[in-house]
Amino acid sequence: MKRLIGALAIAAVATQLAAGQPEGAGAQWTNPGGDAGKTHYSRLSQITPANAPRLGLAWMAELGTTRGMEATPVMVGGVLYTAGVAGRAYAHDAATGRLLWAFEPQVDMQLNRTACCDMVNRGLAVADGKVFIAALDGWMYALDAKTGKVAWKTDFIENRAKGDNSTGAPEVAGDVVIIGMAGAEYDVRGYVTALDLKTGKIRWRWHVVPRDPALGPQERPELDAALKTWDPKSRWDIGGGGAPWDAINYDPETGLVLIGTGNGGPYATSKRSPSGGDNLYIGSVVALDPKTGAMKWHYQETPGDNWDFTSTQPMVLTHVKLDGEDRPVVLHAPKNGFMYVIDRRTGQLLRANAIARVNWASGVDMKTGRPNLTPESSDYTTGPKIVFPGTPGARNWHGAAYSPKTGLYYGAVLDIGNLIFMTPGQKPLKARGLNNDAALIFTTDVGDAVDTLPPPLAAQVKALPSFAEAVKNPGTAQMRALDPITGKTVWAADMKGWQDRSGALVTASGIMVHGNVAGQLVVRNAANGRIVKTIETGTSILAAPMTYTIGNTQYIAVAAGWGGGGFPFVPRYGAAYTRVNANRLLVFKLEGKGKLTPPPRLPALTVAPAPPAQAPGVTPEVIARGQGLFFANCAICHANRHRSITPDLRRMQPGTHDAFRQILLDGLLVPGGMPRWNDILTPADADAIHAYLIDLQAKTRVEELAKVKAKKPLDGPALTILSNY
Repeated sequence: MKRLIGALAIAAVATQLAAGQPEGAGAQWTNPGGDAGKTHYSRLSQITPANAPRLGLAWMAELGTTRGMEATPVMVGGVLYTAGVAGRAYAHDAATGRLLWAFEPQVDMQLNRTACCDMVNRGLAVADGKVFIAALDGWMYALDAKTGKVAWKTDFIENRAKGDNSTGAPEVAGDVVIIGMAGAEYDVRGYVTALDLKTGKIRWRWHVVPRDPALGPQERPELDAALKTWDPKSRWDIGGGGAPWDAINYDPETGLVLIGTGNGGPYATSKRSPSGGDNLYIGSVVALDPKTGAMKWHYQETPGDNWDFTSTQPMVLTHVKLDGEDRPVVLHAPKNGFMYVIDRRTGQLLRANAIARVNWASGVDMKTGRPNLTPESSDYTTGPKIVFPGTPGARNWHGAAYSPKTGLYYGAVLDIGNLIFMTPGQKPLKARGLNNDAALIFTTDVGDAVDTLPPPLAAQVKALPSFAEAVKNPGTAQMRALDPITGKTVWAADMKGWQDRSGALVTASGIMVHGNVAGQLVVRNAANGRIVKTIETGTSILAAPMTYTIGNTQYIAVAAGWGGGGFPFVPRYGAAYTRVNANRLLVFKLEGKGKLTPPPRLPALTVAPAPPAQAPGVTPEVIARGQGLFFANCAICHANRHRSITPDLRRMQPGTHDAFRQILLDGLLVPGGMPRWNDILTPADADAIHAYLIDLQAKTRVEELAKVKAKKPLDGPALTILSNY
């Protein structure tokens, strides 16, 4: 019976937009975005600003993992389905929390190495009596929705010699399920894949960028057109990037599937495509025919992307009154700082307004749809630049909510920039390695970091017109209510820091709900942003909450756990810093009486232990080489901070030092999520990295002993620097 109810619910949501039914989710929440438009809006009204203070825990489930949780659960037929770390899936009774089944894929952890932003998963799909989820290593699983048993599984990675991986949510579009892939910083050529819903057979594949013309004709005519926008001498060996790692929306009203595409690789256009060009179809929204994969229209939001400005951020499909006409539109706020309103029938740009500091462009030309580039956007291969927004994006993967009742768009907005620089010259291909070829320092750190740079580079940075502004106003993170037509902020609530972002839920009764890094679920009045209830959970919350009803009871559910972009850089506040990062599913209701037990506290910080002596023959040159290898390959995960969900390598114990080669090269700790590196690094490379870390640990110990003597805290500021140069 539950399966029948679920099937009917899915059929209903598939026709919701087309039939002109009210927007938003009802009793059920049938995909991570809630309804066909992925509005994260609910028509439920039992929980209101007036009674939200009576919210309490209904039930809680421990998920048994400690990494990032980014997915919004799905509720169909009384079952709450949750996507977890690396492609795990869980089914709970939505009223009681009783575990019905759990699924854990056998993941090739080598792919963990190319997941730039943690072992996350952004959601699952439920259709045809199955649960569809993509594992980190690029296998799509169709699970029996009742039992969790595998009905079929398909490898959808095109070339396993490359750095492809998967962190996004699949999307059901008619009789296919569509999935993207990730890895644009590595050596990939982005694509989406459509699989037969019943059998898992690959039906079609659509590539974001053209392939090396020396390999033969392009696979599709639209790629012939794209090829003209790339230098014939482009870095085809690196792949071009464009990975569509999230933002796939099936639009039943138009019959199209909309795809948001990723950034270019390497980051700098001048290195990727030396003579320039728009580099279609990176940084774009494209509309495909779900039956064939043929492209119907495209709109490129960031032509020739030079700044890691992906367009993979969540899209909202809705209707708005615009210029006297009811228009079916997609609302899209990608990384680049603009809010776009696009006609989803044709791809026509209707509005484009900045929602954060933007200095790479002064605006968007509404006649051509192209950004008006500024001198600040010029090529940083010729010298350092400070660019707003930064690579974390004005908006990122955190789900936004749109209320047709208020006409407002609710979501996390980040206003920080990047100092970007690199060394000159082309670099050789690093197979399945970082090929972004850039060093990034966020403006939140640039004032402290500038004097640690080589003096000539530091002088160049200080001479930049934007340097003084970046030091004076390094940036903010806010939860905002925006007018999507004008980009204007209606209300804003400050968050703690740049990492403090989460997804949003809004309801017809006027509540807006989100989490934070401090470990709180916050309920606001959607009209003015005022807090009406704060629930202390003890676990950082990044994912968007959702809501559903069972019987006469409305529930609010959220997946909790720190991770995702910037996951090594745990902020020095809140639950992510003070408590074990235990992943949990938290469900609330009015008059909930459950006991919400926070995870255990982390032990107090202690001085770094003394490292072993350096091996014979280690010289300053070896240590410097090890530092370069560390920042090129390891720093993206190992930030070496006092608190992180990856080990602080300044605090290695004797046994870890003894087994360093086996861990790094041979995969000794693969079961714990640490991949082996013997396909890229040699024993001499491993020894050089180890020498650097021994040197770093010794220096850290000296510094921390001095802090103890001076009665200063050990947890001083650490710079957020990501580099590959």
